[in-house]
Amino acid sequence: MTAGSPGDGVIRLGRHSYGKSEVRVVKVVRGTDRHTLRDMNVAVALEGDFAAAYLGDDNTKLPATDSMRNLVYALAHSHPIESIEAFGLALIEQFLTIPSVSSARLRLVEYPWERLQLHGEAHPHAFVRGAGERIAVVSGDTSGVLTVAAGIDNVMVMKTTASGWSDFYRDAYTTLPDADDRILATVITAHWTYTEQATLDYEPLWGAVRAQILTSFSDHYSPSVQHTLYRIGHAVLERFPAIERISLSFPNKHHLLYDLERFGIENQNEIFHVTSEPYGLIEGTVERRSVTESD
Repeated sequence: MTAGSPGDGVIRLGRHSYGKSEVRVVKVVRGTDRHTLRDMNVAVALEGDFAAAYLGDDNTKLPATDSMRNLVYALAHSHPIESIEAFGLALIEQFLTIPSVSSARLRLVEYPWERLQLHGEAHPHAFVRGAGERIAVVSGDTSGVLTVAAGIDNVMVMKTTASGWSDFYRDAYTTLPDADDRILATVITAHWTYTEQATLDYEPLWGAVRAQILTSFSDHYSPSVQHTLYRIGHAVLERFPAIERISLSFPNKHHLLYDLERFGIENQNEIFHVTSEPYGLIEGTVERRSVTESD
């Protein structure tokens, strides 16, 4: 089959992309008195005029994935990286200068490092790895359309009370009893989409959204994980007008009261058995109504 041929009229090349994944970048900004650390994992995916390589043997319009990796490192050197969102937008701008590229999508993960304490003060150049990851997904095309999303991943949280699960649907297979005081533990994954890009200060905004998510997890009695999920999403959208929607995923990390009665011990909601599989998974998106929607 020659490049660009339509095949047999039934089979054709559909949407396609390629890029470079797992580009691990650590940048140390060496200030006079203290160092700043950014630790990132970047994945690049490009779309464009690449069909000739898929359908034949013409690679002349394909930038090498090795070149994509090198661009990430070179721009990390010259860019101040005030936020991973801003760094992603700068990368998009560079990738779109390639003549055959029509759109680019980047997923950036930042691993948090916190300063160690030395004699009660933050150490200028010693760090400990923090919990969770920061996520940014940035995309753009040659028409000028840009989208920016952000998020958090692998943030484990727990409430040791103020959570229940009762009055749920029952059938012949139901064995779970009602509970009005249980442990609620999960690993938060949250991704939100911004309504605008150019005027946002991503670094403090991301921190404020993360703080709101954690506050809204803890500030109420939870009759269900579903209720808590919506409450968190509603609080984020209510506080931050620049966010269009937020998607949340809560795997239920079960902590089950361990049976100590067989040993003559009364377990007063103190000793729990942690189970990993199987587990419930609660997911949902909270978004703003469009102006055309009605009740």
